Amino acid sequence: MPINLDEALGAELPPAEFSWTSSDVQLYHLGLGAGGDPMDKRELRYLTDGTPQVLPTFANVAQSFHMTEPPSVRFPGIDIELSKVLHASEAVSAPGPIPPSGTGVAVTRFTDIWDKGKAAVIWSETTVSTPDGTVLWKQKRSIFARGEGGFGGERGPSGSSTSSDHTQRAADFEISIAVSPQQALLYRMCGDRNPLHSDPEFAAAAGFPRPILHGLCTYGMTCKAMVDTLLDGDTARVGSYGARFAGVVFPGETLLASIWKEGDGFTAVVTAPERDNAVALAGVELVPA
Repeated sequence: MPINLDEALGAELPPAEFSWTSSDVQLYHLGLGAGGDPMDKRELRYLTDGTPQVLPTFANVAQSFHMTEPPSVRFPGIDIELSKVLHASEAVSAPGPIPPSGTGVAVTRFTDIWDKGKAAVIWSETTVSTPDGTVLWKQKRSIFARGEGGFGGERGPSGSSTSSDHTQRAADFEISIAVSPQQALLYRMCGDRNPLHSDPEFAAAAGFPRPILHGLCTYGMTCKAMVDTLLDGDTARVGSYGARFAGVVFPGETLLASIWKEGDGFTAVVTAPERDNAVALAGVELVPA
């Protein structure tokens, strides 16, 4: 069904209440590789029973954490086959530390829908508050829907590059991020059971030599690496974080995050050195609180 711009743009979904526990947070952190050194007190802060510190990227998956079926892409004025959808970008900001357990009420609005001719780019913003109305965090997300353009909408800005002017100078920091062979199998317990990340035959049918890592896992692992290196492992010091998904990652690889200090924050690009520095994440931005 073609996108109905009049119905979709500005549409707001009904409030959705959900809850999470400290065990969910611990599992999420384990899915990102936390606890690699079980004697490191900074690592153990991510895994403390009852009161683990919470990476802000947990907010990006908290609402869908207990899903066991692939999501549908069916909203007011929007009805798209999941196979046509690619995750394009993700970002989160929070006014304070995310609690290790709680209940949130999510309200999602569709803020921009761009017509790229052969595809559509759909932007949404979600505000998550406590039941009494205190804002916990805000998310911004975009998806790229192949074959869904041509509905007569604004084209939007031209495509983003995978680098910017600052990459013409040497990075201020470089961090190696090891991806374990079983990383995707563990991370899928966080709510994304897409067989592309676990079934070799399904991955081969999709054109990949083996299952790929979840983009949100690469996103979360990069946030953790930056927090550990730049902010002394203190998640409460993160004000906002975001990135664009630029390429795939395979379990078992070692990634490289090249980081530049930019004003009060940091920008980065994540590459796979073993595959000619193929870009996995671009436009990574971390702004301290």
